[in-house]
Amino acid sequence: MRFGDYSALCRDTPSYTWCNLFYRQLFHDDRSLLTGLSADPNSAPVGVNPVCGIAKAGTTIAGPHQGTGKSLGNIANVVVCAVSILVMLGLIAGAHRRKAAVGRIELRNLLVLYFLTLPFQLVTNGSLLEQGSTSLVALTAIHAGLVAAFFWALLMNAIVATQKVEDGTPAALVPYFIITVLFFAGTTYVAFDVGLGITHTLGPSSDPSELRSIPLFVLTSIWPAVAAILYFGIMTYIVLAVLNEVRPMWFYILSAGLFVLSQLAWFLLGKVICEGSTSKIDGSFVATILETAAVGTLYLAWRSITEDSWDDDPYPMYPS
Repeated sequence: MRFGDYSALCRDTPSYTWCNLFYRQLFHDDRSLLTGLSADPNSAPVGVNPVCGIAKAGTTIAGPHQGTGKSLGNIANVVVCAVSILVMLGLIAGAHRRKAAVGRIELRNLLVLYFLTLPFQLVTNGSLLEQGSTSLVALTAIHAGLVAAFFWALLMNAIVATQKVEDGTPAALVPYFIITVLFFAGTTYVAFDVGLGITHTLGPSSDPSELRSIPLFVLTSIWPAVAAILYFGIMTYIVLAVLNEVRPMWFYILSAGLFVLSQLAWFLLGKVICEGSTSKIDGSFVATILETAAVGTLYLAWRSITEDSWDDDPYPMYPS
């Protein structure tokens, strides 16, 4: 597996989102390369020639890993995404109410970005739309842009927490929003390029059988990992060295652990769960639960190191 190669990921990782971009490439350039579960776009699961996959909702399924009957799509992940949306609305409201907390606006925007990824994940991983369709490519491209923007927002929250720049001011918010838009627009364009084959510079390889895009791999895999590591490093310094606290650090460690476990669920549990459930569910719903839990734990960590509200009365009442 070469750097930027998606062939193994799309074959062995059920419901791997970015494979939606490569299916269309093969479907239009050389359909003979689509075999097995991917041969029929009307029922094809997320992935390219996957070993095991969840058929498109509403289609008749039959096979060694599929059982028989009508597919419900990736129903487990659809339900988990819907519940996660409600959880994130509660966290966003909670962040909004903490008027005096450092980085309140930046943290709220981070939660909003994660909230926005969930409806897209519900659709792009849910086996709800036909593989190779322009609508699925477009939604997947936007989803990729939101993921890249989210990890910039995560890193910016750590930078704001250093208080080198005052939170909530133009000095903090202007670069925050400008770079967020740049990450979103740049990654979305690259994903569209891969999915629609506009160019061969940022888009897919000129060989349709080669599922490879280094820019897409960097923006959706390498960049999130780098941003998460930098965030954890900066927050560790702030909590232990600046605030001289230990208890909040456990929240950050737990959040990091949940994030790592979510990625392991994608890449290690996916095929095991898919085959064990006869292609009814896969590891994506476990990954979504763990990712949402990781974001929720970040919120708890932020609460533990910030003030709730200002004292509105400068002259406190004393008993007479």
